[in-house]
Amino acid sequence: MDVNLPEVLAEVTAVFERYEQALVSNDVPVLDELFWNSPHTRRYGAGENLYGFDAIQAFRASRPAQGLARTLLKTAITTYGRDFATADCEFLREGSSRTGRQSQTWMRTAEGWRVVAAHVSLLA
Repeated sequence: MDVNLPEVLAEVTAVFERYEQALVSNDVPVLDELFWNSPHTRRYGAGENLYGFDAIQAFRASRPAQGLARTLLKTAITTYGRDFATADCEFLREGSSRTGRQSQTWMRTAEGWRVVAAHVSLLA
């Protein structure tokens, strides 16, 4: 298996950066677009467990738009072949001293790269 093929890594890095911009600006349509529209999609957040695209979409629609600014401290993106990737980062929210962690599993679909599983947590 080819790991980190340059052209695939560039694709996933670009879509990850698009996701990050949508996240901090609360661009809900883009966030919805970048999650796989499937009942198999998962997102474990800092305070919620979401099973399926519909639950993730409902969470995004009701989430407050304040306090989303953050600085990425470390980011590691790894691609496996041409259709699968992981993106992991550590972040610090504005006004917080707690380090957050985010993991995403990305899959190439007919519509493009989509998050199929995600996890967000905060260190104590």
